[in-house]
Amino acid sequence: MNPFSGKLFAGFVLLASSIVAFGATPSPIAGTWDGAATVRGQQVPVRLQISGPESNLKAVLINGPEQAVASSASFADGTLLVSFNYFARSLQVKLDGDQLTGTFGLVSPGTPAHPSAPRIPVSLHPAKSADAVQAGPDIHGDWEIAVKSNKGESAWQLRLEPSGKSALLHAVIQRIDGDTGSLYGSWDGHRYLVSHFTAAGPALYSIEPQGNGTLLVSNLIAAESQRAQAHDLVARRPTEARRENLAAPTDSTQQTSVKDTSVPFHFSFPDLAGKVVSNSDPEFANKVVIVAIGGSWCPNCHDEAPFLESLYRKYHSRGLEIVNLSFEEEDQLQNPTRLRAFVKRYGLTYPVLIAGTPDELNEKIPQGEHLNCWPTSFILGRDGRVKEVHAGFAGPANPPAHQALEREVTETLERLLAEQAPKQRAAK
Repeated sequence: MNPFSGKLFAGFVLLASSIVAFGATPSPIAGTWDGAATVRGQQVPVRLQISGPESNLKAVLINGPEQAVASSASFADGTLLVSFNYFARSLQVKLDGDQLTGTFGLVSPGTPAHPSAPRIPVSLHPAKSADAVQAGPDIHGDWEIAVKSNKGESAWQLRLEPSGKSALLHAVIQRIDGDTGSLYGSWDGHRYLVSHFTAAGPALYSIEPQGNGTLLVSNLIAAESQRAQAHDLVARRPTEARRENLAAPTDSTQQTSVKDTSVPFHFSFPDLAGKVVSNSDPEFANKVVIVAIGGSWCPNCHDEAPFLESLYRKYHSRGLEIVNLSFEEEDQLQNPTRLRAFVKRYGLTYPVLIAGTPDELNEKIPQGEHLNCWPTSFILGRDGRVKEVHAGFAGPANPPAHQALEREVTETLERLLAEQAPKQRAAK
């Protein structure tokens, strides 16, 4: 044996022995688990992957090619606890033979902020080889869903694409306040069932082709208060929708405005350390500012955060400031653990302020006109006045819309940053 090879082998043996000595034994639950969550009588597919030694477990929820990484995972006394702190949710399941059964949901359901948020039953088993996926009708491309939304919009965009080279379908619905996130599924013989189960929770839709060339779309786990408006929605190709004189989806810059564009945009709220930050502070003088309205409970705000951070790092040295005005539930106002986890997860370096509760949005932002989307971003020029407003956020689940939004915002910032700062009046 080569002396170097012998030393290398001996080193591996010593390292392996050290790992065992320090308790890094493989976990009995390591591997991929499949199953379902029961939501309003419907079965939503769940895939969970556990890896690492028992002393340092890692967990992810898998949605097609996407992963939602857990903040922490532990296994003790036959119980697996997987926490997603950035959404204040957890999965707690007990191992019984080759089954994991338990619940998923808010860490503190039943609080005044979440009075009717029961945890969702979940049952998992070791993953088996996937069955062949049956090919369905070709419905790929763009569609529009006619709606009567409480946001005032008349149509949503539905984008359908193949998922890789398989017969799986990738779907996303783009509403004015953001997208549904990626939904993946397959043909069951008469309809497509598409879903996801992520750290934000479950989603399940049916998409059924009709003989007249339309699609019948239903949210199968909509809340009772939303079911009448979430079932049997008709999707048409955009050309057909125009032919029938149906309204197109609302442009994100046309949803929200300000009451008086001649007045500088005002904000003054405490940050996570309790320090009050205001638009009149010196660091905002003569700067281009993005005021991002959101909340750590909002999935589309999670999609937006990495984009805002990338803009901040790129343009801060040229005069860009970003401020996040976060609206959180009462229990989070008292102890904003989820918001802190949100900031940590995305490595946010711009100020994050606590503005109030979601139902206080229009009270706390009185300059907004038709302000009803989460998130909404106000882009201010160097004079402190609003130059553009973007309602909602098209996330990575909708690549064409996401890329178009990135280009539009970047072009707006380039233009505003190139403008000269307003001259200051001389003191009398």
